Amino acid sequence: MAATRPGRLPGRHRRSPESQATYGEVIAIGEFRALWGGQCLSLLGDQLAQVALALLVYDRTGSPLATAGVYALTYLPPIVGGPFLAALADKYARRRIMIVCDLARAALVGLMAVPDMPFYALCALVFLVVLLSSPFTAARAALLPEILEGDRYVAGSALQNMTNQAVQMLGFAAGAGVIAAIGAHYGLALDAATFLASALIIALGVRRRPPPEPDTSVPISMWAMTKTGARLVFGDRRLRVLVLFAWLCGFYVLPEGIAVPYAATFSTDPRTVTLLTGLLMAAMPTGTVLGAFFFGRFVTPTRRLRAMGWMAMLSCAPLIGCAMRPPVAVVLALWVLAGIGGAYQLAANAAFVQCVPANRRAQAFGLVQSGLLGVQGIGILIGGAAAQALGPEPVVALAGAAGLAAAALLAMLWTESRTEIITRVRTQVT
Repeated sequence: MAATRPGRLPGRHRRSPESQATYGEVIAIGEFRALWGGQCLSLLGDQLAQVALALLVYDRTGSPLATAGVYALTYLPPIVGGPFLAALADKYARRRIMIVCDLARAALVGLMAVPDMPFYALCALVFLVVLLSSPFTAARAALLPEILEGDRYVAGSALQNMTNQAVQMLGFAAGAGVIAAIGAHYGLALDAATFLASALIIALGVRRRPPPEPDTSVPISMWAMTKTGARLVFGDRRLRVLVLFAWLCGFYVLPEGIAVPYAATFSTDPRTVTLLTGLLMAAMPTGTVLGAFFFGRFVTPTRRLRAMGWMAMLSCAPLIGCAMRPPVAVVLALWVLAGIGGAYQLAANAAFVQCVPANRRAQAFGLVQSGLLGVQGIGILIGGAAAQALGPEPVVALAGAAGLAAAALLAMLWTESRTEIITRVRTQVT
């Protein structure tokens, strides 16, 4: 039996910088499977809850603004405390942060399932549940590069992205039928159960790790850590451009927030509107699943980085076609095509990891994630208000045009930064 070389783990080998990890070798890693499975479970419960709220509010009010406002409530809370709470994942063990957040969210959603809960209390509970997603997401994002190295990280991110979008497709497409069958309160109870299951999977499947090594150049206080994280992200030109690429989704996620009034432009039958709402909300996730699979599996690491600007433009350009008020089949095709373009986020995420120190990833990812949710929530609110005045079709087209202009500008800025990051990818060995 051959001896293992010093400093190398059994079964590990050097890979070419341009070699592409397979999904099979990523799935073979038990800790990744635990993160992956827990995330899918809790996300499925969330999609059921979102569909129920959107349909309920539009049925009661008939208002695109009110519908978009409730949908946006699931995005906006991290703006308030997200960056501050995300810094916890650079101070405490990341596995522990994730388990505590899952248990807390299970308890809060369980309270939401109590019948006759006052509306203001329900809104407060929704706010807290979404707020706790910030430290959880930051901890998971910071932990993933420790579990998956090199191009395995890109393959794992692609796999997570595909399954997340697939879960969204399932939740959006089937959510209305499930909620109609079991009722809103039982739907919320099911959501709480998924958080408990996620906590259990992470506790059993992810090994204990010590807290990250403290950065002695960063003050101890959480507020100071948050400010330092903001300087890290926005003080670096490369990171700044990558963050703006991530936040571009504020334009192309807008159609999901007004999917119910958009569906109502095709039919006045409530059952048809419900069906079309599910199909419209599932269209972009479907495209993202397709794009992430081919972009992550068949495109080399450096080509992903080179194509990122073009893919970002593709995520917005098809939406402009909605201005012509095409039939529903064409609208679905346009939204699927935009979803395919959204796969550029894989390359942006991998490049971001390359540029951020390991012991400050949670701060950086937390800031980006909070902004990501914030721009989506604000975009949906603006879209809902505009749709109430102009109708959903022109609003989606305007979002596509504005997003295309922003993506083209970012693509030009990206050409100045990508060479250095491509060089890092080519010289990396794992």
